[in-house]
Amino acid sequence: MLEHHAALDARLVAAVRGIRLLQAVSWPQHVQQDFLAGWRAGRSVLPQVRYDAPELGDVRRELAAIAAAADADEPLGMYLRRTADSWSVATQLLEAVGTPAVTEHSVRLFGRPGDILPGDGPSNLDAARHFIGFADELDQELHVAEADYVLSAQTVQAELQLAMDRFFVHHAVTVELDPELIAKAAAGPTRIRLRSGTGFSEYDRHQLLEHEAFVHTLTGLNGREQPHFKSLARTSPRVTATQEGLATFAELVTGAIDIERLKRISLRIVAIHMAMHGADFVEVFRFFLDAGQTEADSFASTQRVFRGVPTTGGAAFTKDTVYLHGLLSVHTFFRWCLRHRRLRLTRLLFAGKMTLQDVFALEPMFDAGVLAEPLYQPPWVQRAAGLAGMLAFSLFANRIRLDRVDADDLVLGL
Repeated sequence: MLEHHAALDARLVAAVRGIRLLQAVSWPQHVQQDFLAGWRAGRSVLPQVRYDAPELGDVRRELAAIAAAADADEPLGMYLRRTADSWSVATQLLEAVGTPAVTEHSVRLFGRPGDILPGDGPSNLDAARHFIGFADELDQELHVAEADYVLSAQTVQAELQLAMDRFFVHHAVTVELDPELIAKAAAGPTRIRLRSGTGFSEYDRHQLLEHEAFVHTLTGLNGREQPHFKSLARTSPRVTATQEGLATFAELVTGAIDIERLKRISLRIVAIHMAMHGADFVEVFRFFLDAGQTEADSFASTQRVFRGVPTTGGAAFTKDTVYLHGLLSVHTFFRWCLRHRRLRLTRLLFAGKMTLQDVFALEPMFDAGVLAEPLYQPPWVQRAAGLAGMLAFSLFANRIRLDRVDADDLVLGL
């Protein structure tokens, strides 16, 4: 069955080679310039973006054939079925680009605001509002401690390139500046792009290293090293939540995330909820402004919400719900692995681009040598004892009910 499923995997990789979901829904740089120029002149005009909807029926039929040929009783067969189905939904989204129907396909791939978190917990929307409120309460106190300087894109590029050369000793990874990039950074297996002409904080630099390089690039390279299943090098839509959650978790465990970063992630979830319930581009843009973001950052945040959909309200591209939902899911996964003495699973998660479900299902394939263990592991994963210590403390500390603690309980000694 290995040869059969490896052949299907090769067909899958070939079928989706030309699909670039985020690239297909991205906006030209001039849209931001035009909107902000009008905004500053007192004109609130909804951005108009034209999309080229592809015809992907042939791709979808090939994906259906691959899924049908995969053995659902085998772990690799089920992995292929789920991955092919995920790409099939992506083709439907791309064919609907520019219409409200994108929302439905986006929700199938990435979820929506209001989805319940693991363990029958609160929803991701509840979590987002919690972090926003907490950040707002601390804003004045923390503002005093913020650094009053920024790093240039060229400086960050040079420093990241040095780190790449030192860490990825078996591969060449280049760090490039891109004037057309709306996000601050984007990472692939062999290239990390930074937005030129912008400033970066110390937190930004640390986040880029842990999030983009030591998760997105690292898992892509490890996936390329798989001997039989090269699809593990591709970020299929179904792995997005785990990938972004893992990358954000990496920020958390290395001290690279700050409360403002959590607030930005959370604001996007609330903004998606607003757009899905009728808010148009200008209303969401004002929401980000009122939350304290600059005009440029507010546009970039709003653009993420309206990628691929009309800007008139009632529709949204929901990908940004995965950051907070994925973070909490991955955090729960790591704690579960410690409690059940299965920390090996946390290392296997870096062997390619997988979901948390895949890691459990495919563990026997690693045991049998069908799948290769990760060539690269992030530094914080390599320090297994330190990771275990942090998780053990987290497991116990979560048993302390802060609503039952007062100042007298914290007095030590006489």
